[in-house]
Amino acid sequence: MSVQLAKSDSQIIECFPVMFQLRLHLEQAKFIEQVRYQMKEGYQLAFLQVDGLTIAVAGFRVSTCLSLGKFLYIDDLVVEELKRSQGYGQQLFQWLIEYAKNHNCKYLSLDSGVQRFQAHRFYLIQNMNITSHHFAMEL
Repeated sequence: MSVQLAKSDSQIIECFPVMFQLRLHLEQAKFIEQVRYQMKEGYQLAFLQVDGLTIAVAGFRVSTCLSLGKFLYIDDLVVEELKRSQGYGQQLFQWLIEYAKNHNCKYLSLDSGVQRFQAHRFYLIQNMNITSHHFAMEL
């Protein structure tokens, strides 16, 4: 088992089936182009493989803001549905924490849809705190 950053197009597309389980609106034909575009803005795609199969994927970025200073923000975190609750999500999450620490981040943060109760339970078990309400408006 190893966590890697997706660098090649083949590594990026290998992440699609897992990412699609979280982001149902994505289209495989446009996935590499979308990820490459976001990479220009600092997005990175980490993936965990077991026996050559991608089991878990995390999209994230390192940023800085006035309220937090330097932080790692997790855009996407998903484990293959049939492999959940087997420690893969925790392994990838711990890798993200270490990545953040190694890049001098003071915080790790994410948003999670209000309907994702199992994800909330996972984040609370990982010692995350609920620190704010996120408000949004479609334009």
